[in-house]
Amino acid sequence: MKELSRRLGVARNTVRAALASDAPPRYERAASGSVVDAVEPQIRALLREHPTMPATVIAERIGWTRSITVLKDRVRAIRPEYRGVDPVDRLVHAPGDTTQCDLWFPEPRIAVGHGQVAMLPVLVMTLAYSRFITARMIPSRSGGDILAGMWALVSGVGAVTKRLWWDRESAIGGKGTVSADAAAFAGTLATKVVLARPRDPEFKGMVERHNGYLETSFLPGRTFTSPADFNAQLADWLPKANTRTVRSLGGRPVDHLAADLAAATSLPPVAPTTGLRHRVRLGREYYVRIDSCDYSVDPAVIGRFVDIVADLDRVRVTCAGRLVADHARCWARAATITDPVHVATAARLRTAWQDEERARARAGDRRHLDGHPVPLRALPDYDALFGVDFTAPARAQEVVR
Repeated sequence: MKELSRRLGVARNTVRAALASDAPPRYERAASGSVVDAVEPQIRALLREHPTMPATVIAERIGWTRSITVLKDRVRAIRPEYRGVDPVDRLVHAPGDTTQCDLWFPEPRIAVGHGQVAMLPVLVMTLAYSRFITARMIPSRSGGDILAGMWALVSGVGAVTKRLWWDRESAIGGKGTVSADAAAFAGTLATKVVLARPRDPEFKGMVERHNGYLETSFLPGRTFTSPADFNAQLADWLPKANTRTVRSLGGRPVDHLAADLAAATSLPPVAPTTGLRHRVRLGREYYVRIDSCDYSVDPAVIGRFVDIVADLDRVRVTCAGRLVADHARCWARAATITDPVHVATAARLRTAWQDEERARARAGDRRHLDGHPVPLRALPDYDALFGVDFTAPARAQEVVR
């Protein structure tokens, strides 16, 4: 010990303590306690009766005047002792059984035209057995657009699994039951939409992890000039994502996709009803509104009912089965999209109507649409018909004078 003390330049007692110890010596400061220790019995009494009571309410009940942070830390540490245990079973997905669906909102604002930029949703669908990822940006989170995006992704894969898992997205099942449009969509595809239970974060954790994967592996270093550019870059990148090795899978998603599709349901011969659909009577302004944007329609059908169908790319308007408008879908807000042909038609119809009015004025009579004249009478004829004389008060005043 003397030699070690001399060579190391430390005290002999230090060497003696080190040789007697099973581990290297280290300095440990004695715990000084916390200001929360004195009120911990009161905290435990409240949690025993109300395990979910927020820390802010606990602070109010016990009259806490110190830092709320240290109190929250202590409540967070001891709350699990009173809330009970909620174990989660490991999910095992059979081939062709489940697809997890979710909306991802990437941070970059993308130019959508008309001088506007917007944060747009991306529909992400993951086949649970093969971990195969499909995704596409859609114009909005309305039910018609979500279903149109689902059909585009499902038809791109070539089959549909027996169940489509969703959280309680407002357009799919925000009230706890599957919406009528989503149920009709699932019925056409012979599948079923399954909604997550409240407070069940593990229900579709696979697709949510893929949202994070897109956030960290696809977005960095990229710029997007339009939604079409975003979808083009995403389509080029997804094959690389599906050829990566997944540890839990023990292989690549693309290698397990065939087994997934073989057990899935084939697509129907008729496409399901998707997109935004409306039926309105065309007004004199000859514009229809879809998703806050106005689109021009052939003025020749003013006053008649028209059917509007908007998918992810086009807005089409028909009247009695005849196409009267066809526009590219605008992803901006409150924009006006006008076809020059419709403006020229409106001008021609307006000029023809004015010419007819002038002709009727020159002819001195008015006619109905079928051509027969509208009779005109002098106003005194109506006075005589109803037996009134509006000149009587004036005559009475002359008599008084």
